[in-house]
Amino acid sequence: MTNRILFVDDHEIVRLGLRQMLSNSENEISEEAHTAEQGYNKFLTGKFHLVITDIRMPSVDGLQLLGKIKNHTPTQPVLILSTYDNPTYAARAVALGANGYLLKTDSQEKIVDAIYSAAKGENIWSREELRRVTGALAAMRVGNDCEIPLTQREGEVLEQLANGLTNKEIAMSLGISYETVKEHVQHILRKIGVSDRTQAAVWAVRKNLV
Repeated sequence: MTNRILFVDDHEIVRLGLRQMLSNSENEISEEAHTAEQGYNKFLTGKFHLVITDIRMPSVDGLQLLGKIKNHTPTQPVLILSTYDNPTYAARAVALGANGYLLKTDSQEKIVDAIYSAAKGENIWSREELRRVTGALAAMRVGNDCEIPLTQREGEVLEQLANGLTNKEIAMSLGISYETVKEHVQHILRKIGVSDRTQAAVWAVRKNLV
C-alpha cells in the first residue's frame, strides 16, 4: 500500500526534490502546499498517512501548523523537515507532538526511511535528539503554573524567542537594541524559572503563548 503524504514547504524546488526522492518508494506526495494556511486546508479536506512540513514559511510557520493539526487530530503523524538544526525548534516540535525532526541536509536514505516509519505512526526521534531537549521537556520548577508578571515587551520578546529567532533577529524585528534584547531574555528566564532559551520556548508552548 502506498502512503499518502501532504508536503508543506514554500520552496517549489524543495517540493520537487522530495517528490523525486520518494518516486521509487512506498511513499507518495499526493498533495502539496506552499503555505501553512493552504496546508491546513488541504489537511482538513483529505486523508493522509503523514504530513511533512517546513518550519520557516511566510505568515504562519510549520510549528504553528503542527499545533493546529494535532489539536484537530491528535493521532495524525507529522514530520518536521527543516534547514535549521535549532534545539528550540526541536524542543517545540517534541512538545507539540511531532513524530520526528529531519534536516534537509540529511541523507536520502535517512529521509526516506524516516518518512516510511512516521507514515506508520512511529516516532523517529533518536536518543541523541531527545537528550538535547530533555531539560526543556522536564517538569518546570514548582510555581510555574502561577501567573507570571511579564511586561508587554517581555511577552513580545518571549514570543519571538519561542519562534526560534536569535537575539539579533529579535532586535531587528522589534526595533530595539541587541543589548536590550539580552536584558529582556535574562529577565524572562529568571521570571519563569528556566535556565535557557529552549526551556523558555517550551514553557511558552505549554502556556499557549505561541
